[in-house]
Amino acid sequence: MTMTLDEFIVGLPKAELHIHIEGSLEPEMMFALAKRNGIATPYADVEAVRAAYSFSRLQDFLDLYYQGAAVLMTAEDFRDLALAYFDRAAADGVVHAEIFFDPQTHTSRGVPFQTVMDGLLAGMAAAKTRHGMTSGLILCFLRHLSEAEALETLEQARPWLDRLAGVGLDSSEVGHPPEKFARVFAAAGELGLKRVAHAGEEGPPAYVREALDLLHVDRLDHGNRALEDQTLVARLAAEAMTLTVCPLSNLKLCVVDDMAAHPIGRMLRAGLRATVNSDDPAYFGGYVADNYRAVAPLLSRTELVDLARNSFLGSFLPLEDSARHVAAVDAFAAANPA
Repeated sequence: MTMTLDEFIVGLPKAELHIHIEGSLEPEMMFALAKRNGIATPYADVEAVRAAYSFSRLQDFLDLYYQGAAVLMTAEDFRDLALAYFDRAAADGVVHAEIFFDPQTHTSRGVPFQTVMDGLLAGMAAAKTRHGMTSGLILCFLRHLSEAEALETLEQARPWLDRLAGVGLDSSEVGHPPEKFARVFAAAGELGLKRVAHAGEEGPPAYVREALDLLHVDRLDHGNRALEDQTLVARLAAEAMTLTVCPLSNLKLCVVDDMAAHPIGRMLRAGLRATVNSDDPAYFGGYVADNYRAVAPLLSRTELVDLARNSFLGSFLPLEDSARHVAAVDAFAAANPA
């Protein structure tokens, strides 16, 4: 029996490379954790929270995002948050995830760095047991804060360097160019950590160049606006730089006005190693399979397979593991032709 397109999307083995774990905090869990921790929220119920999820720009979203994260207090909270995400991701065919976390969001509220790490690592271990899913942690620096604070956070992370896949850069992009964090990224590189950064979501193509030339990123998060500079596009293609694209996020934050105009197809046809990811799924209306569904009308089935293949090629998995997953993608595609 021929698979439906939806069955094909879910069945494709895939990695997720752009997921903010705090952004997977569903309203139901927000309320449950607030009650567990005795924290008041400004919303009367879950529906009131969902009604607030209407954004015209990145900053509107971030304001609510940081407010929601305030309910995360204990290691158990972080474990429950992570495992809830992994359960959803596994149902979408994700077999490997490299998740972002924002320690500064929590340490600034008095939550110890160790509490965050203990909880997330417990969630990752539970996902391995429950789903056979592998995962990695990427520590993100908040770009609206200073580089000195980022360096302090990197120092706090030293006891867990062997548990980190890399460092990243997120939060408010405009007005906070990558150059601001060149020194902390150099320090992270010296410690053997991979480097990724959000660039070219709301910021200009120049931010993408800075991420490449000053931060020396191993992977580029978003990168949409790189398409405005054809020389930059050619460079990204030649360097096989992975772009972690987030279609539903792009729509929700008005990076694109209409999903029919999303550039994911242009990226693939320009030879870019684009991937599809969920970003902050609780806020943007969909996990990774929902993002594949959103762009499926714009792509051929072969291009959907390319997205899945790229997700492993762009991962920080050992080469032999990446190759094994790519072979599984190819085998699935061969067994389920259009």
